Amino acid sequence: MRTEQPSNRLFAITGIAAIGRAWSLQFRMPELRTDADALLFSAKSFAAAMLAYYIALRAGVPKPSWAIVTVYIVSQNSAGASLSRGVYRFVGTIVGAVATVAIIPCFVNDPIVCSVVLAGWIGLCLYLSLLDRTARAYAFVLSGYTASLIGFPGVFDPAAIFDTASVRVQEISIGILCAVLVHRFVLPKRMTGQFTAKLSATLRDARRLAEDALRGSSGQAIRRDRDWLAGDLLALQGLAAHLPYDPVPVKPNRQTLQLIHDRLAQLLPLATEVEDRIHALRTGDHRLPDDLTGLLDGAGHWVAAADAADRDAVAIRLIDRAKTVRTRMAAEAMTVGDRLAANLAGHLAEMIGLLHECDRLERIIVRRGARTGTRTAIAAARPPDAALHLRSRRATGYVYHRDPWMAARSALGAVAGIVIGCAFWIWSAWPEGGLAVSILGVCCALFGNVDTPAPNVVKYMVGSVAGVAISLVYSFVILPRVTDFAGLAAVLAPAFLIAGSLQARPPTTYMALGITLTIPILSGLGATYAGDFAGWLNSVIALFAATGFAVVSMGLFQTIPADAAIGRLLRLNRRDVRRRALGGGSDEALWTSLMIDRTALLLPRLRLSGRSHPDVLDDTLHHLRVGHAASRFYQAIRHVDGNDGANNDGKIGCDGLELLTAIALRFGPGYRAGPSDAIALHRRIEALMSRIADSPIADRVLLLDLLIDLRFALGPGGGVSWKNDR
Repeated sequence: MRTEQPSNRLFAITGIAAIGRAWSLQFRMPELRTDADALLFSAKSFAAAMLAYYIALRAGVPKPSWAIVTVYIVSQNSAGASLSRGVYRFVGTIVGAVATVAIIPCFVNDPIVCSVVLAGWIGLCLYLSLLDRTARAYAFVLSGYTASLIGFPGVFDPAAIFDTASVRVQEISIGILCAVLVHRFVLPKRMTGQFTAKLSATLRDARRLAEDALRGSSGQAIRRDRDWLAGDLLALQGLAAHLPYDPVPVKPNRQTLQLIHDRLAQLLPLATEVEDRIHALRTGDHRLPDDLTGLLDGAGHWVAAADAADRDAVAIRLIDRAKTVRTRMAAEAMTVGDRLAANLAGHLAEMIGLLHECDRLERIIVRRGARTGTRTAIAAARPPDAALHLRSRRATGYVYHRDPWMAARSALGAVAGIVIGCAFWIWSAWPEGGLAVSILGVCCALFGNVDTPAPNVVKYMVGSVAGVAISLVYSFVILPRVTDFAGLAAVLAPAFLIAGSLQARPPTTYMALGITLTIPILSGLGATYAGDFAGWLNSVIALFAATGFAVVSMGLFQTIPADAAIGRLLRLNRRDVRRRALGGGSDEALWTSLMIDRTALLLPRLRLSGRSHPDVLDDTLHHLRVGHAASRFYQAIRHVDGNDGANNDGKIGCDGLELLTAIALRFGPGYRAGPSDAIALHRRIEALMSRIADSPIADRVLLLDLLIDLRFALGPGGGVSWKNDR
């Protein structure tokens, strides 16, 4: 940095001392001392920012401060996440810049229309990012972000829009390159290690859920375990999205990751199936057979002994034993209790097999077994003796819930807020209005991906207040005395190191961004010292006017109350259950994964809701189970031959489809289910089971199993009373 002041080495020494004091302050605070990762992240981000700033100065770009800003936006806690975010930011920046260059000249004579079109582009990008919900969504966010940043200040200067867009791409590209290189090659934190640690924790949660189910537990403990497993699967997917960018020689195979997700997702409803049947057999008039009691004890010991040396061999023996018990009990079944016991044995085989596959897949991932290829990895994960008990063979992977209506609502809210801001700017002829509206558009793009974005903008504003105060000191007290780049880096270090460590902690990320994004721009970190107080003050006014209006507009137009979001998800669940009962909908693996994602979406909304929703997650699991059972029964009953036997008059298939139609009506819009309706459905299932048990049809055992699943799914928890003895 060049100024007219003489060199001042003492000032640089003072800056270095300030760095030492900042670090010692962090180590004296217990919450910071224990978080070495945050301190390392902060140091690496600052080093990348200074490298980017130096390169930008040497390259002669007009606003090198944007290289610093980009580093702090791109930097993540792992090398893989930083690279993926950098790639998506670069793609988004290019697309946004091209869109801006295409839009501005077309509406050069009509600023209002031009502003509306730019707002529409930002809304479209936000809509696509909300629909995507993967790491790729960041590219859409940055497409809108860049258009806002470049476009609105250029509405009244369209001739310079191409030059502005090109230099902005250069500045951002420098920041991306430096952030990626530093986080990738300087003490890199591997995403693969984080993923495997989270996978191990998830499998522990899965085994604990299975233990609770095998004990026949009910109530808060098993609900908690189900909720944790659903949240774990979403967290695993978030980590897995960055694995392809991780700097490791061998990464987990994509299909192996999909397979382990499918198995864990199937386990969540299956544990409840096992729990319900154990509870029904232990509390009803039916006796738990000795063979089944021994099988439950063996399965419980196997699940608890997670590190046993002969775990694989024991699992295969248990699966074979469970299949044998199921086959024998199903063939000899004379009562409902016998059929329940056979059904439970089949589900036990499936649950043990799922856990066994997950164990083997984890070992493949940890030992880098994906190197051997997809076919070998999957074959190794499936022991031949345990393969036939599973419902789905195809690896599906995580399925995201996407709601076009809710995404459009949020996007249109962003457009409305930006258009109102543009109208005020153009009507008032405010000189800094273009800057203010560009900040407003950035807020709508960056913070609009949650139901209630205004609180996050408030956190950003709080950080911006601190950033403004710090930039005031830097701009007019410190920077006029700095004469070389080393001194500049030394004096910037205390503020950026502390802010960077805060950025690494989720509770303070948005506040820290307000600091790290505000200081470089307001401090005038250019090639020469400007010291323009009037320009600084106007920029501060534009910043707070824009963020303040963003809080108001996003609160009015982009906020979706938690109760409304919860109700929307439950209505979609019921709609999909109705479709599946009538033979529509996706396959079982897709359905399970979709409902797991909806459960994970419900968890934070329930915490934010002002009302008590004690049964919402139970309802979601209920919908998942009914959708499974109804769809599988539909696929089986529609193939039943019309000539079912003289005693049934060929009506079993017809009665089964009528039962499914009644279930579909139960989940129709506006339907109010009463106790008598549930009793009527249970009686229809009992009557159909009795007719199938007395019929000579070939699929009798399968249909009885599926009807048992359907009745448990429809019943309230495990409290189904099985009165019919046939």
